[in-house]
Amino acid sequence: MRVPNLRSIDYLLPMKHLQYLTGYSPQTLQQVDVLINEGRLAEVLLRRYPNTHSIRTDNALYTYTQTLKSEFMSKAQPLSRVAYDGKIKVIQHALGQHHYITRVQGSKLKTQNEIKIASVFRNAPEAFLKMIVVHELAHFREKEHNKAFYQLCCHMEPNYHQYEFDLRLYLTYLDLCGELYE
Repeated sequence: MRVPNLRSIDYLLPMKHLQYLTGYSPQTLQQVDVLINEGRLAEVLLRRYPNTHSIRTDNALYTYTQTLKSEFMSKAQPLSRVAYDGKIKVIQHALGQHHYITRVQGSKLKTQNEIKIASVFRNAPEAFLKMIVVHELAHFREKEHNKAFYQLCCHMEPNYHQYEFDLRLYLTYLDLCGELYE
């Protein structure tokens, strides 16, 4: 049996099911692949995140987001709308979207800030929802994914990077097996 060279691209190609984890080290990808092959990915996720959140409606999501915004970004432009969106395709690496819309109405300039969250996160752990909301809120201050952006995300949620990684594991599980939480 040939032991795969972890630096070799040949080893990474068969792991198409790890599409959400591109950019992570080959060692990390191998560990995740082992969890999947042993059927333990659900066990790991359920141990870390046994429950889902109760934020099911757009109004509840708006209130949740507004609370985070007022705690960490009170001077940022007000939120006009926050909603779950069934049209966001997680496969295309969009977990949520932020929109900054400026319109001229007469002699006044009207600005609207909107956040849309993929509806797949309606039934997910609260940590994942918080990570996505924090990410989209951070875009109102920092447009690019740069160092300042991630520092802001970590300021609002100190476990941001761990939640992001675990969210990617969750999405991998959804692709492979379907719903984790009933």
